[in-house]
Amino acid sequence: MTIIEKIIAAHSNQASVKPGDIVDVSIDTRAARDFGGANVVKNLLDNGLKVDDPSKTIFTFDCNPGGSDQKYAANQHYCRQFARENDIRIYDVDSGIGTHLAIDGGLAWPGSTFVSTDSHANIMGSIGSFGQGMGDQDIAATWAKGFVWFKVPATVKLNFTGKRPANVSAKDVVLNLLGIFGANKLLGYSVELAGPDIDKLTLAERVTISSMATEMGAIILLFSPSPAVLAELKALTGKDYQTVLPDKDAVYEKVFDIDFGKFVPMVARPGHPHDDVAVKEVSNLKIDSGFIGSCTNGRIDDLRIAAGILKGNKVAPGVVLKIVPATDSIWNQALNEGLIAIFKEAGAMVSNAGCAGCAAGQVGQNGPGEVTISTGNRNFEGKQGKGFVYLASPAIVAASAIAGYITTPDAIPSTPVKFDNKATIKSKVTEKVKTEKPKIVEGRIWIIPKDDIDTDMIFHNRYLTITDIKEMGQYTFDNLKGFENFAKNAKPGDIVITNKNFGAGSSRQQAVDCFLSLGISCLLAESYGAIYERNAINAALPILTYDPAKLAEAGLKDGDSIRVDFVKGELTNLQNNKTIGINRFYDAQLAIYENGGLL
Repeated sequence: MTIIEKIIAAHSNQASVKPGDIVDVSIDTRAARDFGGANVVKNLLDNGLKVDDPSKTIFTFDCNPGGSDQKYAANQHYCRQFARENDIRIYDVDSGIGTHLAIDGGLAWPGSTFVSTDSHANIMGSIGSFGQGMGDQDIAATWAKGFVWFKVPATVKLNFTGKRPANVSAKDVVLNLLGIFGANKLLGYSVELAGPDIDKLTLAERVTISSMATEMGAIILLFSPSPAVLAELKALTGKDYQTVLPDKDAVYEKVFDIDFGKFVPMVARPGHPHDDVAVKEVSNLKIDSGFIGSCTNGRIDDLRIAAGILKGNKVAPGVVLKIVPATDSIWNQALNEGLIAIFKEAGAMVSNAGCAGCAAGQVGQNGPGEVTISTGNRNFEGKQGKGFVYLASPAIVAASAIAGYITTPDAIPSTPVKFDNKATIKSKVTEKVKTEKPKIVEGRIWIIPKDDIDTDMIFHNRYLTITDIKEMGQYTFDNLKGFENFAKNAKPGDIVITNKNFGAGSSRQQAVDCFLSLGISCLLAESYGAIYERNAINAALPILTYDPAKLAEAGLKDGDSIRVDFVKGELTNLQNNKTIGINRFYDAQLAIYENGGLL
């Protein structure tokens, strides 16, 4: 049998298995991340299922460590509650990438089985373990039963001949393989790598290569652990492991001879990890940012390589370099070795351990049009943001960050390239026709009898990235209890009447613009937050203040129609024709209003 067949047979009570067999495979470690974890729990609860063995079950919060996204924060808290109730271990937001924690903490080992909601769980092939990423229902079933059905894949063997060139990194190895096999020629296969120079690969190098099996379409890229790798695992876990080898008469679907000597440093062009070219074909291409990290290149060896290049150098002007270690232990090791100091001195940003931009997480995303060179495993459109992502090794990313363009460590210029001053952001100014603004308005009133309504209640910070005023109205008051449906029910011309200190809190302009977006004709309050008052006046949103004793004389009820005169300072209840005095526009406010706003 091949390596994967031996592992599956050992975990399915079978003397042997062959490609195409479908068997129930017992799983040694069953993981769920913050991404997908909440759905795993929901599947269990909705189907009345219990956790089979909590000691073999874990949560890993690595996609968004820190919960900076509200939905991630909610899912993480939900999973924490379930974990407490079921005695399940959590590797929380301070821990790092779950698959690396499993390797370093002995949760996976040569010959073991591991599943996770992480599509890169097949990184376990680096240590001769069977790891698989699976969907929420699969993981829920595994948590409940301890095993999962699996179809035994056929195995392809890659036999490496020749010497690996000195300038070819592990990332270059897998990019070369992607260049040869693309995204589908190894689809559905288990792939074994063998050869004299393959045996020399370190644990970190094997991790880098195995982590991109998914991008090749393979089930897994498997290595037989060498004595050196077994020694590395013992240093990390304190445990002695045995290597996992294929039988000498193992049957392979295909065998490919790969000439290691022909491999070159490579870069994957934006959009597809398999769109690979030699670095020289994209050298001198200007970059905006660099990222070193992810499950592919966040090991201490990767950070040492980057630090060796960055030491004594500076990140090029106008370039942002973000570095994210894979685990907290690696982070601390980098700190103790002085690597963090080198990164900071070079001008890089170092974040807490996690998946980072590769999972649209805590750091590492790019914006529209931004060109990033990244050590991640994927550069699909939109995967790491809205820009263009090139994939490369830590050495090439570090060198490129210093140069300001894509290059190799041996070709870093003495002076980095600088951005030119040509405008890249196009003006959208259109000629504005000044129209006479109404100084008397009529409309239906919304009475909101609350003091201190803050800007988060008016327009929550989760929407602050919205810049188009047309999109803002729909979120007005959706964080104000009792008025969550205000935006759905409000009509153009409506008027809001509220109490003291309306608009307390932040300086966000959206808390004003959302009312303009809905066509609200004016706001009346006893008083306003100082910044809010300025923002409203500058945006030509009519706001006025009133004396609560006088307002009571008008006999207003929610839903009544009123008339408001901004210049005279009068409010008339159109139901009973009672008119009261309110504070009129002051002169500067009127001038800005008539101008259509400050700008």
